[in-house]
Amino acid sequence: MRQSELFTKTLRESPKEEVSINAKLLSRGGYIDRLMAGVYSYLPLGLLVLKNIENIIRDEMQKVGGQEVLLPTLTPKENWMKTDRWKYPEMFKLRNRAEKEYSLGWTHEEIITPLVQKFVNSYKDLPVYVYQFQNKFRDELRAKSGMLRGVEFMMKDLYSFHRDEKDLDSFYLRMQRAYFNVFERCGLKKETFLTLASGGAFAKYSHEFQMVTSFGEDEIYLCKKCKIAVNKEIIEEEKHSCPQCKSKDLEVKKSIEVGNIFKLQNRFTKPFGFKVKDEKGDEKELVMGCYGIGLSRLMGAVVEVHNDENGIIWPAEVAPFRFHLIPVGDVSKEADAIYQDLQKAGIKVLYDDRDRSAGEKFADSDLMGIPNRLVVSAKTLEKKSVELKERESGKISLVKLAEVKKI
Repeated sequence: MRQSELFTKTLRESPKEEVSINAKLLSRGGYIDRLMAGVYSYLPLGLLVLKNIENIIRDEMQKVGGQEVLLPTLTPKENWMKTDRWKYPEMFKLRNRAEKEYSLGWTHEEIITPLVQKFVNSYKDLPVYVYQFQNKFRDELRAKSGMLRGVEFMMKDLYSFHRDEKDLDSFYLRMQRAYFNVFERCGLKKETFLTLASGGAFAKYSHEFQMVTSFGEDEIYLCKKCKIAVNKEIIEEEKHSCPQCKSKDLEVKKSIEVGNIFKLQNRFTKPFGFKVKDEKGDEKELVMGCYGIGLSRLMGAVVEVHNDENGIIWPAEVAPFRFHLIPVGDVSKEADAIYQDLQKAGIKVLYDDRDRSAGEKFADSDLMGIPNRLVVSAKTLEKKSVELKERESGKISLVKLAEVKKI
């Protein structure tokens, strides 16, 4: 992409209403634009990042056997009445002109359960793993922290259906591993910990994935012995010890929740009468699990961790482009040729062909955080090379023109 063709621009100053690091840098870098508290527009560069995160998650969900669907955002009151969740205050509710009541989807158990029920009637049809990427709407009273707590946000939710708890337990562990694969590919594995949380009415514990950061709004207690964490909600009832190993050697950390998984048991299959016949022909009630990752929250979390005083530092798989090509001086002909070569090789490159000073281009490049900067100048061309600067390490090297595509 030619940077001159982008309709968006970088900002020198952060929007005055933003206080979080992620919202400041994403706004300044031309990735998002705030419409109102908790609601953002994704600009061209931001949508590229969001799609990269989506593709990482999709790849890992496909590996565990997930089947992708797209469920409606507009949902009928009747489904929520069956599970006694119409009363929940998080829901946005509305009426049509015929006085029929609806909710905007804030979660989708009530929609996916009767859908799968239409097609699954035997133990031979199980297990089933169904997921989607969908906008969620929650009446969030504390819409703050940029992308980390939104009113409208993009989420991946997967729902699993099993004949018994043993099968659910097995898949639950597979999903834990799949989530850590996602966080590793997004550059967050080192900072992210499996965290015990309240299971509510479903189980003694559910699990959150909490990313440690000094700017987090959550608080976790990290066990130095077994490297699992306990969230603030349940630490007191566990008498400030780790439920897994009973150690009291815990370290308090600020964190951000970047994912969660629940064993739902029969919480939703029972209200819908979802049963299947087993080998003996007897009807058995199914059990379920649910597994969520907020894509927009994950995008914000990456920025909270990967930044410096100059801007964002995108991990390679998340970045909108792999290279930022910057010509300095009267070298547009040579830079155009390099740009065309990179494109033909299928390499994602942003070409800063704007009529700007070198200093302004370099400042924008640091702010936008593309992993590798390629600088073309008369000085580098004398050596038949380009200058390569790695955004994260700051390492600078010369690369021969013939070798650029092989980097």
